[in-house]
Amino acid sequence: MSGSAPSAPPLRELPFIDRAGVLRSQLPKLESFLDDPQSLLVPVWRDNPLLLRHGEGSAARVTLEILELSNARALLDERFELVFLGVLEERGVFAVDLSSHGDPMTLPALRGSAEFADLRMAGMLMPEGDAALAGYARGLLSWHRRNGFCPVCGSPAAARRGGHVRVCTNEGCKTEHFPRTDPAVIVLVQDGDRCLIGRQNGWPAGLYSTLAGFVEPGETLEMAVEREIEEESGVRVADVKYFASQPWPFPQSLMLGFTATAATTELRMDTEELEDLRWVTRDQLRKPEGFWVPKSYSLASKLLRHFLGE
Repeated sequence: MSGSAPSAPPLRELPFIDRAGVLRSQLPKLESFLDDPQSLLVPVWRDNPLLLRHGEGSAARVTLEILELSNARALLDERFELVFLGVLEERGVFAVDLSSHGDPMTLPALRGSAEFADLRMAGMLMPEGDAALAGYARGLLSWHRRNGFCPVCGSPAAARRGGHVRVCTNEGCKTEHFPRTDPAVIVLVQDGDRCLIGRQNGWPAGLYSTLAGFVEPGETLEMAVEREIEEESGVRVADVKYFASQPWPFPQSLMLGFTATAATTELRMDTEELEDLRWVTRDQLRKPEGFWVPKSYSLASKLLRHFLGE
């Protein structure tokens, strides 16, 4: 018999949720989900989802903590904002916004080892299905908190269709408002055997990533890539190619990934946007010293792994 300790069981990985858009207007079906003790709740507090950490250091991983309604029905009695997310393995899934509570961890349903944490950093340590559901819940609830009033006439706006639209309550207006998504670009700029990375003020120590920025009105995505890279780094790019996309709910964006080739290489860093900027080789990325880059499923990580041929 081996004396070694048994290996830890693999982390639970969520499948991607069925958003079940056709059910959003079916109030009896939504009510039946809320009557079902096996339905699920995704708690969010002030943009932070409830997360559970596994392990430490380089082995650390994070999963989304989801509550079964049988153990968390008291949260529905508090009249917190509730939105329908969809169906997961035949069970209804709702996100609940606890932001109005000063210390939600005092609620009986939440007492445990999980904690509300910043998804921006934790997402890099999460399985993709977990991160996608956490981002979905965070983004939708964040939109609700910022859109309590109609931007057309200023009257209160009420949630409808499972929380996927807000309707102005003014009978003379009745404008419908839908969750917005702001496009942003993130770019892997390549110059032969090296690529361009930078870091912003306030990032965790040593973290560098590919450059990114928002698309402005009247721009194509390619124009946004060229403008953002030149504004932030002074580098002009060519051969802009679409790579992939990723939801980025900070607060409600869609990140569109591109690769580009450097047409110039001299760096003129925008010090208002960036704290540091550098060219790094493939070997430096494979064995980084003094810096680190995004991990896991993030689009920046995928761009860098693509650059490395992985």
